[in-house]
Amino acid sequence: MYLTRFRINTARAGARFLLSSPQRLHAALLAGFPGLSTDPEARPRILWRLDHGDRTDVQVYLVGPDRPDLTALVEQAGWPRLATPEAPGWETRHYQPFLRRLAKGDRWSFRLTANPVHSIRRKDGEPTKRTAHVSPRHQLGWLLKQQERHGFELLPGAAPDAEDPLHRHAVVVHGRRDLSFRKRPGDPAPPAGGKGNGTRGGPVSLATTVFSGGLEVTDPDALRNALIHGIGRGKAYGCGLLTLAPQE
Repeated sequence: MYLTRFRINTARAGARFLLSSPQRLHAALLAGFPGLSTDPEARPRILWRLDHGDRTDVQVYLVGPDRPDLTALVEQAGWPRLATPEAPGWETRHYQPFLRRLAKGDRWSFRLTANPVHSIRRKDGEPTKRTAHVSPRHQLGWLLKQQERHGFELLPGAAPDAEDPLHRHAVVVHGRRDLSFRKRPGDPAPPAGGKGNGTRGGPVSLATTVFSGGLEVTDPDALRNALIHGIGRGKAYGCGLLTLAPQE
């Protein structure tokens, strides 16, 4: 497994074109793995996430089974004139050494962009429908339900005995984005909690949320699985990639 970071040059028209649609960016990232099967059901999952530092600081994080070649992405949305053989325009590192070092009790800073959803029934007798959480409190509730399954526990916040869960845990819920784009033939189906009519050129909407804070490892194997395979739905749309960093 490999972890890659790519900085997007937002001043370029090609970058703006890719950023306007998660499907386009997903396809451009997949093109960096020429050895993968073209069959979506047969190829391994490629996880990716957009991090927005500010209007001009936009980076893509990418986890995949092979070392990617993002030369075409540099030409379209990066800094090709600054690229060299030693620094081709992106950074890639082996992920397995880091994954193997994870141990129970380790504490890390984390970041996750997710599509928090829940099942609701609007009328008696109707089937349940997955719908996006919209409030930070309910979005945090969704993340709390992911802890045991994915091998981590959120660290206590500044007021661990507070009634409000947003103060009890060392996590910030922010960066909500309501994405709207048009589905093209061959694109992945909208995730649960998104909307789309499934037709050629049909509209799709998707709500994403960013979680950042601190966690403690409770089950290293489960957490490794989450880091490789993602958390939640909407993975083809830039959701689900959890990354860890040393706590400051």
